[in-house]
Amino acid sequence: MKLEGKVWKYGRDVNTDDIIPARYLYTSDPKELAAHCMEDFDAGFLAKIKSGDIIVAAENFGCGSSREHAPIALKEAGIACVVAKSFARIFYRNAINIGLPIFEAPEAVDGISEGDKIAVDAAKGIVTNLTTGREYRAMPFPEFMQEIIASGGLINYVKKKVSADA
Repeated sequence: MKLEGKVWKYGRDVNTDDIIPARYLYTSDPKELAAHCMEDFDAGFLAKIKSGDIIVAAENFGCGSSREHAPIALKEAGIACVVAKSFARIFYRNAINIGLPIFEAPEAVDGISEGDKIAVDAAKGIVTNLTTGREYRAMPFPEFMQEIIASGGLINYVKKKVSADA
């Protein structure tokens, strides 16, 4: 899987309430969640992003409450992936479970600026800053986790495996 998009950059400790405010947790509808993605944290977020754009962030992205609503909101809003120095562990797991690609690449975060265009080769773990031409390494996921993400998440992956075995 290769992803390419414009970068929107954030600092450390972007929490799940920043991504999707708690007042919208009454729904699990992805479109409704996306409509409120980052609205308190970055009020112009939905107006400026385009489908396929990429978030680049510092440490501990997705910290706070354990809610799968946060990666769902990002994915449905059109974010292709998130590259960060590190992720909160529960966000990491929830992102994979719903099929949102995430990559830990500290050097890439330091070498990428907001507005840059980057490409991410998920299978190889290479993040290329197309604006500057620099390449960075991210830890690629094992093949089965790449399959989960490519399937659109864990539920779709399991359905595919079960129907293949039937």
